[in-house]
Amino acid sequence: MVNGSPEALFFSAIPPEGISRNTLKEKLGIETFDIGSKAAAKNKWIAFDKDLVKRKVESVEDEVKNLLTRINNGEVVSDQVINDLKRRKLIVKQTWKGYSLKRGPKYVSKRKKAATDLTREHIVSGDWKNQEFKEYNVNAEAPAIQVGYLHSLLEVREEIQNIFLQMGFEEMPTNNFVESSFWNFDALFQPQQHPTRDSHDTFFLETADRTKDLPEDYLEKVKRVHEFGGYGSKGYGYDWKRDEAEKNLLRTHTTAVSTRMLYALAQQETFTPKRYYSIDRVFRNEAVDRTHLAEFHQIEGVICDRGLTLGDLIGVLEDFFSRLGMSKLRFKPAYNPYTEPSMEIFSYHDGLQKWVEVGNSGMFRPEMLLPMGLPEDVNVIAWGLSLERPTMILYGISNIRDLFGPKVDFNLIKNNPICRLGI
Repeated sequence: MVNGSPEALFFSAIPPEGISRNTLKEKLGIETFDIGSKAAAKNKWIAFDKDLVKRKVESVEDEVKNLLTRINNGEVVSDQVINDLKRRKLIVKQTWKGYSLKRGPKYVSKRKKAATDLTREHIVSGDWKNQEFKEYNVNAEAPAIQVGYLHSLLEVREEIQNIFLQMGFEEMPTNNFVESSFWNFDALFQPQQHPTRDSHDTFFLETADRTKDLPEDYLEKVKRVHEFGGYGSKGYGYDWKRDEAEKNLLRTHTTAVSTRMLYALAQQETFTPKRYYSIDRVFRNEAVDRTHLAEFHQIEGVICDRGLTLGDLIGVLEDFFSRLGMSKLRFKPAYNPYTEPSMEIFSYHDGLQKWVEVGNSGMFRPEMLLPMGLPEDVNVIAWGLSLERPTMILYGISNIRDLFGPKVDFNLIKNNPICRLGI
């Protein structure tokens, strides 16, 4: 831009008599010709007569060159001028920041560390007179206390556990996730051809897949009642296989533990009435979706005593579920291989405005109890439900995978309210 702006150069290259476009383009170059012709025409300095370019004024002042010179000299120009020059890419805006440093009112040549507390040594030595102390910020918040939080399932589990204890139940040992098919199925009078014993419903073990530690006398009684019946039953009339009973699996229900406890109770010299409960994990080979998992928790209650009836079962269920906050109950006849009679338990859900199934119940069959050695006048009532379903209802969780598994949000656990059942 030392020689002038493109429009000034364009004007200066036109002789008084005019000049052809092609000659002028060769003289100035294509870029200067294109830019200069447009700007000069806009300023009404030139006119085009067919192929001839002529001057319309005798002389012009190169205002662009003058503005660039002023800017280069540090003079201030208007924003409109700056925008026009920027649009033509003749200038680039740059910003410089400067800082000024000066001594403040608390400047010292040597830094002195302020004390945070007034100590006994300060008072004894007299240093406190010349000591600087840090100011206390009385509005500062205390640091957040980092503590652990109970999982929602554990909170509901504890509340249900307290209900069982209040009702006089004692907890069964449920620490063995691996169980034999004998205790999980056969001892419960569940036939070996039952669909739930297929691999598509049950997880069978490949390593340590067999057990040999089974009570032989009891096993023979179980085999006989399956094949030929007894105790008022016709049995199933099939060839019972020990090989099938020895298969190890991940327990499909905690009723396997109840069976072991009842068998141990039957071996005592004197029968003692018992109330057992358990809350622990079970495993089933199910497709995972928003309401089902292959691993979940089962709650189970068992009462073993003389002369128990279906009325006792209904009364206990009403007491138990009322403590859970479910006072509206209905019972529907159902079928289970090891209970007769059997009942499904329904509770009215005020939020859903409908009856929902909350558990299953029944009285253990004589074909299950009498081979153990329990007295004939002893009956066992039992019921079970999942831990996940009431927890989801209490905390408003619609997808079970948000409650249990790898997708659980830790903030959900941290911010959940305190669990209070039945209130």
